[in-house]
Amino acid sequence: MSPVPEDIASGRLLRSLAPQVLGAVIRRFRRFAEAEDAVQEAFLAAAVQWPRDGVPANPRAWLIQVASRRMTDHVRSEVARRRRETAAAMEMDHVALAGPETARDQDDTLVLLFMCCHPALTPSSAIALTLRAVGGLTTAEIAAAFLVPEATMAQRISRAKNTIKASGVPFRLPAVQERARRLPAVLHVLYLIFNEGYTSSAGASLQRLDLSQEAIRLARAVHALLPSHAEVSGLLALMLLTDARRAARSGPDGELIPLTEQNRSLWDRSQIVEGAALLTEALSLGSVGAYQLQAAIAAVHDEAPSVQDTDWPQILALYDLLKRMSANPMVMLSHAIAAAMVHGPSKGLELLQALDSDPRLAGHHRLPAVRAHLLEMAGDSEGAVAHYRIAAGRTTSLPERNYLMTQAARLQEKTARPRPESA
Repeated sequence: MSPVPEDIASGRLLRSLAPQVLGAVIRRFRRFAEAEDAVQEAFLAAAVQWPRDGVPANPRAWLIQVASRRMTDHVRSEVARRRRETAAAMEMDHVALAGPETARDQDDTLVLLFMCCHPALTPSSAIALTLRAVGGLTTAEIAAAFLVPEATMAQRISRAKNTIKASGVPFRLPAVQERARRLPAVLHVLYLIFNEGYTSSAGASLQRLDLSQEAIRLARAVHALLPSHAEVSGLLALMLLTDARRAARSGPDGELIPLTEQNRSLWDRSQIVEGAALLTEALSLGSVGAYQLQAAIAAVHDEAPSVQDTDWPQILALYDLLKRMSANPMVMLSHAIAAAMVHGPSKGLELLQALDSDPRLAGHHRLPAVRAHLLEMAGDSEGAVAHYRIAAGRTTSLPERNYLMTQAARLQEKTARPRPESA
């Protein structure tokens, strides 16, 4: 046993191991819902025992062993209850075949990722289930990503688990044709996991490094599996080009630093080079998809030596293309900002009016935050202050709330300052 590192106290290690442990237990027992319960029990045991006794030499194997014991107890109890001793013997033999070496050496996360994106599920249910099982997001976080109530999302995830259980799907990577059917949901899941890690939707931290890094790791695994798929390359490029700015996005006290004020010398140039190379490779493969376009936008930002040198007309042209592919309101918001940078704030504000009636943005902080920014650009300080405060009241991210309130206070102080008398 070793001392408890800092990442145990924060839960980072446990979260990073969650999909791997769940995948291994499902591989053994073929029972999704029960395996998830067993893994949760194992993690509770770790949270109690590791701070007291120290971290095991192989935390992943320890968690798999504890979860497997819980599952074995569950199977025995269920079989005894149903008086099926023969079935019990067969199932326990199957458990014995999957020894501890298998649990230690094999990472089942990628298999779990494709399994959750089962064709029997609707795309939204598949994505929600995968975010829960693979990404480790809470139901509330997933609901926020989908812009739906938490209760609705809880029901969706529960139904998805039952569907997976009833399907009897084998725990292995699907064949090539089936893999292609599931790939869009897989990529969207990784995109959402990365976004939640890069800008956390709630809590005291701006970023959740465990989630963004796990999304990049899984995207690399999918890219290794499908190296010639343009959108797989595009998504990995997008993640790398975006994550390259991570060190400059927050200050010493965790405060949010917007793109326009970031110290670009802190950007990770190796990630930018890798992401740009992946994007070039993806664009050469033929059809251009939404992830490639978003990666191209990120590349334009990353390659500009300063804010003033940013090629906003090119970014606007890319958003024009992206709008034709996606009805996502977040794309529309970003397009309005780009339009304002090229044609002036009045054009951006005009584009925002079409989003006022979009139910997906009702109560969301991003719309008033963007409107506040554009109103400030237009010289309407009073309107900007009001919308900065509306946005601050809607976000559940403490760094974002503090930033928005700081912007409001800065503008209010500026407008209240007495003007010097003319001579």
